[in-house]
Amino acid sequence: MDQLKHALDFCIRHQDVLSYSMVSLLTAVCEYVFSAVLFKCPCNSDNMLYGIVFLLVPAFILFLLGCIWNARIWRLVTGCHSGNRCSFDLRRSYTCKLIRILARASVAPLTWIAVALLGASFYECAASGNDIIKNFLCKDKGKMCRAEAAKIPCNETLSEMSKGALSLQAQSQLIGLFLILAIVIVGVISTCVSHCCSPVSYMQLKFWKIYLKQEGKIFKIKAKEHAATLAERNINSFFLTADQRPPQILSTGQPAAPTAFQTPSNEDWQKISLPYTFNPQEQYYSMVHKFVNTGRGSTDRFAEQNQNASVLDFVDEIDLKDSGV
Repeated sequence: MDQLKHALDFCIRHQDVLSYSMVSLLTAVCEYVFSAVLFKCPCNSDNMLYGIVFLLVPAFILFLLGCIWNARIWRLVTGCHSGNRCSFDLRRSYTCKLIRILARASVAPLTWIAVALLGASFYECAASGNDIIKNFLCKDKGKMCRAEAAKIPCNETLSEMSKGALSLQAQSQLIGLFLILAIVIVGVISTCVSHCCSPVSYMQLKFWKIYLKQEGKIFKIKAKEHAATLAERNINSFFLTADQRPPQILSTGQPAAPTAFQTPSNEDWQKISLPYTFNPQEQYYSMVHKFVNTGRGSTDRFAEQNQNASVLDFVDEIDLKDSGV
């Protein structure tokens, strides 16, 4: 039991890394199946278009799906056309957040491209139809070589073209390895920079994450209770029979008025749904915390927009995860 508990704690602490690893693994498996079952290079003048489509189009689809499934991007764009949600003061903060969201949505497409390049099938097909590559492979080999170059992926080439096939595969694998190296370097540098520029200490960050998880859990519980009470009140009023209506209501023939029930206004919901911004002078642990401490967002301090450190992006992330969004 202790080992299982430690394993669960490890998964919770590193859930982001594990989720990205799982996405990358599933993408790699899908790419392998996709290339083995569906991909058949035509080995003619359409090689370049066919190879590029198989290399880039699935990656673009994965990128779009990553954006659609990311709740934070909908938090940025929901209601952006109304009110001051897209005012000039918020635009810079929103742009920075959007760039980071798009970078995270690129995990799956970059994995697809890297695995496809290591497999070399897509690149070999595309490159064999490119005139520049043909000139490189068929240097001092005559026009017949250029005509046969498109057949390299189908293993229908002349014997002297076998070196060309190996050359294309080597190019593809080198590009794939350099792409993986670039991704790792950028990831490590961005992580180090964000933590070095953190406006709060390491221990405060740990407390902050604990607070957000608890706030998310309590918010979900209270939201369910509030929604259940409101739903019960509305349903009871709808099914109220004539015998249960007050006499003064029966005489007028008008339906009975439901009992009063207080819910947050649309403006209040919009305020706590704004992306988090950090204020070093008046620190708040979430938008709900800021809303409560500024008189339900009625003061000018609530509208102030301050520098938002990238290391504090977890505020919106945990809020959305623990709220079940």
